[in-house]
Amino acid sequence: MASRANYRVLLAFALLCAAALAWTGVAVVGSTNVDATEEPSPASAPVAASAPVAAAPLAVPVFPLASDARLAGDGKQTRFVLDLDKTIPFRAFALADPYRVVVDIPQVNFQLGAGIGSTGRGLVKAFRYGLVMPGGSRIVFDLTGPAKISNSYVLDAANGQPARLVLEFTEVDRTAFVQSLASDSRPQLRPAIADAVDSASPAAASAPGAKLSEPAVTDPRPVVVIDPGHGGLDNGTQADGESEKNLVLAFGLALRDRIEKGGKYRVVMTRSDDTFVPLSDRVKIARDQSAALFVSIHADSLPHREGDAQGATIYTLSDHASDTEAERLADSENRADAIGGVNLTEEPTDVADILIDLAQRETRTFSNRFARLLVNEMKNTARMYKHPLKSAGFRVLKAPDVPSVLVELGYVSNKSDLEHLVSENWRSRTVGSMTQAIDAFFAKRLATAGPAN
Repeated sequence: MASRANYRVLLAFALLCAAALAWTGVAVVGSTNVDATEEPSPASAPVAASAPVAAAPLAVPVFPLASDARLAGDGKQTRFVLDLDKTIPFRAFALADPYRVVVDIPQVNFQLGAGIGSTGRGLVKAFRYGLVMPGGSRIVFDLTGPAKISNSYVLDAANGQPARLVLEFTEVDRTAFVQSLASDSRPQLRPAIADAVDSASPAAASAPGAKLSEPAVTDPRPVVVIDPGHGGLDNGTQADGESEKNLVLAFGLALRDRIEKGGKYRVVMTRSDDTFVPLSDRVKIARDQSAALFVSIHADSLPHREGDAQGATIYTLSDHASDTEAERLADSENRADAIGGVNLTEEPTDVADILIDLAQRETRTFSNRFARLLVNEMKNTARMYKHPLKSAGFRVLKAPDVPSVLVELGYVSNKSDLEHLVSENWRSRTVGSMTQAIDAFFAKRLATAGPAN
């Protein structure tokens, strides 16, 4: 009996080996003559075997590489040159007040030197660049005055020189500039809500540029929207090689993970990578998801001439700023759309009627309540600003039906605060205190609302 059992084991093993060899042969044949830069078609995919087989590694998209950028010329004519490893299409349009020219291109891997774009020349005061949506990048030029792109072209690589995108700016008067705005052919690539999907849905989260779906009616949990500020070509404040957009994204992702671990709430991120999201889209995400709470994460900075400041501050919305510093910060944060090349004249106006006004009053009451809870919890783990509760007219807090706060975690310009902001230990403790404040907020709201009918 033993020998017969051994024989069966050996026979089964041999059959498994033969099947594995046969599968290997099919996989190799199926992978031949496939361009590594293309997605395999469904017809070329091998048929799944009945036995578990390790999945082939997914092809990583290779984006065009931008290696250098420079300006030349004077106040009458200025040329911009972008060095690339391959030619790319582009679309350009102008914006007024302030004067800007926006160039939309396919997603590009920008490997430019530090400081490139921070200073200008001729008609260009400065320029910035970055991701505005999955598959799309953008370059925004701040102009010294009205100007137009008088000539533009892409050069193929030749004679040892890289491919190049060339834009030539020419000075025009205000009238000609305004007329050019009316005739502009707006690009197809526009800032869009990116990756703002329910993080609990891996299939949706994996789709680049996935749009928000309707709130899941089968999930009764309150929705918490976490909004890491800035992103893409909007770096926010910077100091000692650290950018606000990266610091607040790391904090926002850590906060999401901690909240999801508790399982009490459904979490939606306004951005989960280095993508630019317009302010109005951030608000739209919260409203479309019927969010019960919106938390915007930032990190402040003060110019050296204005002294030093430190500690976290919690801001709520108000028609009039609580002080001049709150007004300065709101003005700075509200310029994010201009930085990203959004046409501010197209922003929808607020609906002002009695119903909206009543909703806003109730919402602001809940926002202020959460802000106080947040200060009480955060003071146990983080250094707080001397006056930690403030208010101002932040555009990102203007959802009339979603309690919203903006958290300035600290000052990037302060050495001690910056050490905290880059510390995983500090981040973990502060995330924990914010999670406790969220729990307290919802516990009090549920108690106030009473039992469901």
